[in-house]
Amino acid sequence: MLIGVVGPSGAGKDTVMAGLRAALAEDPRFVFARRAITRPADAGGEDHLALTEAEFARQDFALQWSAHGLRYGIPRSIEHDLARGRVVLANLSRTVLEEAAARYPFAVLHITASAALRAARLAARGREEPADIAARLSREAPLPPGLRVLTVMNDTTPEAAVAVARNYLASLPRA
Repeated sequence: MLIGVVGPSGAGKDTVMAGLRAALAEDPRFVFARRAITRPADAGGEDHLALTEAEFARQDFALQWSAHGLRYGIPRSIEHDLARGRVVLANLSRTVLEEAAARYPFAVLHITASAALRAARLAARGREEPADIAARLSREAPLPPGLRVLTVMNDTTPEAAVAVARNYLASLPRA
């Protein structure tokens, strides 16, 4: 099964994903897809495969999308893992959730937090002005209907959110 991990800015999605990666490191059922992004490797944020526009265009991705002036792709190698019965977690855009659901056994892990907490987290990053933060918070779109979704509130500690997500993943049927 492919698990599309999504969440609004400031929800702590990358923190929860890092916690899940550590918590599930010894369980061979789980694989974490490494995104390809057309941004430099040293640009900060998640560990990703940095590609130029030309390199990106030559790739054959399982899923791809554009956002914020960048291109993102999930490697086709996830299909090999899925065929072997593994659970693949991939940081996805909401724009490809329906496509993913049409092509793969699929569920969504939706990481979120209250708007006030997300605003505080974004402000603490120090990368955006208050007006930019407000605009970012107002852009959250609803998830497409009909998807299997687990929403994890990341309003307390990352460890608590990771525990909820891990319990959900552990309950998935074994291949």
